[in-house]
Amino acid sequence: MQENLPENERQGAVEQRESAAEQEMSLQYKDKREMFKGGLLGVFIGLAVIVPGVSGSAVAIIFRLYEKLLYAFGNILKKFKVCAKFLVPIIIGGVIGLVVGFLGVQYLMALIPFAIVALFAGLMLGAFPAVTDQLKGEKVTPVRAILFIAGLALPVVLSVISCNIATGEQVLENAQFYHYIIFVLIGYVIAITQLVPGLSATALLMMLGYFTPILNSVSLTYWGEHPQIFIVYACLAVGFIIGLLTVSKGMTKLIEKHRAPTFYTVAGLSLGSVVTMFYNAEVNAVYSGWGVSFMWWELVLGIVLFVAGVCAAYFFVRYERKHGA
Repeated sequence: MQENLPENERQGAVEQRESAAEQEMSLQYKDKREMFKGGLLGVFIGLAVIVPGVSGSAVAIIFRLYEKLLYAFGNILKKFKVCAKFLVPIIIGGVIGLVVGFLGVQYLMALIPFAIVALFAGLMLGAFPAVTDQLKGEKVTPVRAILFIAGLALPVVLSVISCNIATGEQVLENAQFYHYIIFVLIGYVIAITQLVPGLSATALLMMLGYFTPILNSVSLTYWGEHPQIFIVYACLAVGFIIGLLTVSKGMTKLIEKHRAPTFYTVAGLSLGSVVTMFYNAEVNAVYSGWGVSFMWWELVLGIVLFVAGVCAAYFFVRYERKHGA
C-alpha cells in the first residue's frame, strides 16, 4: 500500500498522478452545445461585475467547466493555443455580459432592483445542488464542517463591512502614483472573486467604495472629460490578468490535493453569496426607500422571480446531471 512506501516514493507517486491529471485534462469542446455553455458562462462572469452575489465560477461548476476554466487560465502561457481556444467563447460571453449588464441589467436594477436581485438569487440558490454534487460520497468531518461554516460566513462578513464600515465613495480623478498600485491590487482581488465561487466582485468594490465611481465612469462624456481613467482601467486589467494566472494555479492545486475540503469551503461560499444578495449596500437602499413608500408590487414580483429562478436553475442542474459531461 502507498502508506508503506518511503516518503520520497510517495511524493513521486503524487507528482505522477498530478502529471497524469494534467495530461488527461482536455480543453476541447465536445460539440457546439458545450461551446455555447462556455459562452453563457462568460455572460454570467460579465454580469457578476454588475449584480451583487452573482458568481461566474459557481455557474462554471454547474456547466462542469470549472476545473477546465482553472486549468486554462493557469496554463495559458505554457499551452497558449489550446487554452486560448477554450477561453475564446468565454471571453466573448464575458464581453457580452458586461455590455448587457451596463446597458440592460443596470437599467433594470435602477427600475426594479429588488426583483432583479431576487431573480439572480433564485438562480444561484437553485444551482446550489450542482456544488454539493462535488461532495457526494465525502464524509462530514469536524474540519470540513468548520470550513463550510467559514465559507458561509465570509461573504456575509464582507457584505456587513460594505454596508456599515465602508469609508464612502472613492475618487478616480487626480490619482497619485500609489493609487495606481492600489488599482492593480484591486484588479488582482477581483480576479480572486471570479475564480472562487461565492465571492462577489460587486460586494468587494462596494466595500472599498469604488463600485459606483467605476460604474459611473463608463460613459463617453466621462471619458472625454477624464481621459486618465483609461490608466485606471489598464491598472485594473493588469492586476486582473495577473490574478487569473496565479490564483487559477493555486485553486487547481487545492482541488488536486484537497478536493473535499476545498469544495466544502466552496459550498459555504456559494450559499453565503445567496444571503448577501439580499443584504448589501444596493439592496439596503431599496429597503430604506420602502420605509417611505412601500413597493408591495415589487416585493411580490421579486418573490415570483425568485421562485422562478430557483426552479429554472434546479431543472437545469438535473438536466446537466443526465446529459452533461
